[in-house]
Amino acid sequence: VQLVESGGDLVQPGGSLRLSCTVSGILFSRNDMDWYRQVPGKDRELVASITRAGNTYYADSVKGRFTISRDNVKSTVHLQMNSLKPEDTAVYYCHSPIVSNDYWGQGTQVTVSS
Repeated sequence: VQLVESGGDLVQPGGSLRLSCTVSGILFSRNDMDWYRQVPGKDRELVASITRAGNTYYADSVKGRFTISRDNVKSTVHLQMNSLKPEDTAVYYCHSPIVSNDYWGQGTQVTVSS
């Protein structure tokens, strides 16, 4: 299994970013996908999920600002992040419930700061 996240950057408050995660080693179209984030010293937090059918879930802290989507042809999951806040600063990871919790990609750093 490979989970390769990209798209993180330094952005000002109120700005936008689009994260991408390319997945290999699983049958992507048949599996739910998640985006998590982690701040040093804190537990990893589930941010958004998308089922194989395209149903979505969002944490209350990002609802209305973030949008998760998937491209089954490219085996890629995206996270569109708008109206970013300093508290969104974290390393963002994609994952799937079918993948062991012992395995995570390298993540992508999002920093929201003026």
